[in-house]
Amino acid sequence: MEQTGSNNGDKIWRKFLSKHWKMLVVFVISSIVFIAGAIVVFVWFVEDAQLTGLVPETLDLWTMEYLMTFLLHLIFWEILFIIIPVIIAIVTIYFLWWKRLPNAERKEYKHGHLFGKHSKKTDGGGAISLLVNIGFIIKVYLDGNWDVPFATWEFDYLVYSYLWVLFWIVIIFGVPIAIGAIWWLHREMKKES
Repeated sequence: MEQTGSNNGDKIWRKFLSKHWKMLVVFVISSIVFIAGAIVVFVWFVEDAQLTGLVPETLDLWTMEYLMTFLLHLIFWEILFIIIPVIIAIVTIYFLWWKRLPNAERKEYKHGHLFGKHSKKTDGGGAISLLVNIGFIIKVYLDGNWDVPFATWEFDYLVYSYLWVLFWIVIIFGVPIAIGAIWWLHREMKKES
C-alpha cells in the first residue's frame, strides 16, 4: 500500500528529529536570539535617531524626507547587526553540519520533502503594494512636499495622491496588458476563421 505525501512527510520529519534533535534546539535558540536582537537593534536605533536629531521627536514634525532617512538607516543597522550574522550562521551550519551528513541521508531528506515541496505560485499583492507606495513617495517628492511636515498635510491630499498613483499604475501597466490581450484575442479569432 502506498503512503500518502502527508504520511511520508511526517515519517521523514520524525526520522530527522530523532537523529538531529540537537540541531533543532540550536535552530530554535538561534531564531529566538536573532529575533530578540532585531527588536533590540530597532529600539536602540529609535532612541538614537531621536537623540542625535536624525528625526524629530514629535510625529507632527516628520516629513517624507525624515521617514525615508529613518527607514534607510534602520535597514542599514538591521542588515549590519542581524542579517549579516544570520547569513554567516546559515552558511556555517550548511558547511559544518549539513554538508557533513552522508549523501544517502541528505538525498533521503531531499526526496522525502523534509523542507516542503517548492511551489512556483507567488503572491503578487506585496509587489503591487510596494509599487503603489514607491509611486506615492515619488509623487510627494514631485509635488514639493518632501520637506513638509505630515501634520500640515490634509487628508484629501493623502487620498488623492494615492488615487493618482493608482491611476498611473493602471495606465502604465494596464494599457500594455489590454493591448496584448486584444492582440491575442484578434490572433486567436483569425486562427478559427
